[in-house]
Amino acid sequence: MKQEKPRVGCIGAGVLGGAIMRRLIDCGFAPVVWNRDRAKLSELVAAGATAAATPAELTRGCGFVLTCVSDGAALEAIVFGEEGVAAAGDPDKVLVDMSTCGAAHTRDMASRLAAHCGMTWLDAPISGGAPAAREGKMAVMVGGQAEAFERARPLWDALAGRATLMGASGAGQATKMINQVLVSTGLAVLAEACAFAERSGIDAAQIPKALAGGRADSRQLQEMFPKMVASDFSITGRAALMLKDLELIHDLARHVGAPIPVTAGVTESFRKMVADGLGDRDNTEMVNYYRSPKR
Repeated sequence: MKQEKPRVGCIGAGVLGGAIMRRLIDCGFAPVVWNRDRAKLSELVAAGATAAATPAELTRGCGFVLTCVSDGAALEAIVFGEEGVAAAGDPDKVLVDMSTCGAAHTRDMASRLAAHCGMTWLDAPISGGAPAAREGKMAVMVGGQAEAFERARPLWDALAGRATLMGASGAGQATKMINQVLVSTGLAVLAEACAFAERSGIDAAQIPKALAGGRADSRQLQEMFPKMVASDFSITGRAALMLKDLELIHDLARHVGAPIPVTAGVTESFRKMVADGLGDRDNTEMVNYYRSPKR
């Protein structure tokens, strides 16, 4: 007998959240959806989702509430604000947060939600971006109770190439910080290498092919380097959001006493992008700073 899909509510229909919602629909879920900008929900509703008027209304009818929003402040307002998730939570429900937030803030919110209504919180930030979300190939790093992690298995099966329980509440977010150290520094190195290759007079577009399978190869090299060479700055990740993550990394590093000198230098590059008004532009546009050093 075919197992019935659990009822899932999804909050946050940005680039990543919208891709997650689409993936769930494609996998046979009928998600209930909410977003501050309701215009972003029209295509999702046409595809099979149901729009809720408030986060509380969404929560009442769902066993899982999946959130994917810009930062911890937005998440706190959605969960604990008037007609928020907490207003309709109960011990049988699980909040699965796929946003990127501070580990300490996450632990605090999880504790408050449990105390308020008994609802369980899993922090489950992701890596892979919207393309991986649409294909169900995200890497999901999870913090929280093992029992809740197993209950959420239908979500991992639909959305993740791999979902790993990393520890107690906040462990998923701490793991995401490690991920973002590698991603942000990798982007900066690719930007530097791209401009270097172009100035050297070689065909920079051949670099990913030439290095494939070698020790310099990576998914970022194969996906992001061609975007830089082609000056294709279509949005895969916004500079302002990367800077937000980098500031969270610095907070955690200070708390645990970890030196991060390379990441600190990359943070300054992203701060410059945002200060120059490029916060809503794609991360790969950093290559232009290396192409025109005096910019």
